[in-house]
Amino acid sequence: MRLIILGDVVGRPGRQAVQRELPGLRERYRPDLVVVNGENAAGGFGITARLFHELRDAGADVVTLGNHAWDQGEILEFIQNEPNLIRPINFPPGTPGAGAIVITTASGKRIQVINAMGRVFMDALDDPFRAVDRQLEAQSLGRDCDAIIVDFHAEATSEKQAMGHFLDGRVSVVFGTHTHVPTCDHQVLEGGTAYVSDAGMCGDFAGILGMDRQEPMQRFLTKISGGRLSAADGEGTVCGLAVDVDDATGLARRIGLIRLGGRLEPALPDFW
Repeated sequence: MRLIILGDVVGRPGRQAVQRELPGLRERYRPDLVVVNGENAAGGFGITARLFHELRDAGADVVTLGNHAWDQGEILEFIQNEPNLIRPINFPPGTPGAGAIVITTASGKRIQVINAMGRVFMDALDDPFRAVDRQLEAQSLGRDCDAIIVDFHAEATSEKQAMGHFLDGRVSVVFGTHTHVPTCDHQVLEGGTAYVSDAGMCGDFAGILGMDRQEPMQRFLTKISGGRLSAADGEGTVCGLAVDVDDATGLARRIGLIRLGGRLEPALPDFW
């Protein structure tokens, strides 16, 4: 199985970069599934129904979220009717939407996508480790799914690494989102789970985490807020991962980085 995963889409530059690059990636690599984190798609703060459909039209099969999930009020209603849009599974019971989905691909493969959110330097949610563990008890690799992808939306790299090792051998991929900076620690762990601390963002790297740099700079220099943060408006870079998964075991064989457009040095996998 071939999986393509893209990190946090930040504002218009991120959306435009995905619309520009993802169709070509799909044409070139013929992935079985594409997962995109869209929690910053609306100017850096949440996602709307229109923007969700833009990402889907560009080639995203599943869109995941994070701590900005509810920033756009309309999502509270439309997420309940969009199974391909999932929010962190460790939100409290009764929260709209679902934290996991199983997609049956065109080739008949069953791929589960789970979204979870960390707690270190983040909102105090339910335990993400136990929440994902319960989900895997209900729908496990090999028995119920041919592959499992986990988007762990977290701040601390230690917590992300802990999740990777906690799930090693039980899922196909654990990839970190939220910090918007792509890390180079991509690897296949001992048990066969592909891991990276952060897939990076799809956005303008001339800004600060995809946002226009003037307001963050003022806050750092003066400790005074000058107004609302806004997305940077330069050319966006697409950042993400390609993962090659063994059809027989559902575990990863190889993982590579994707970087296209914008300011960062380009990178594409060399194993497909």
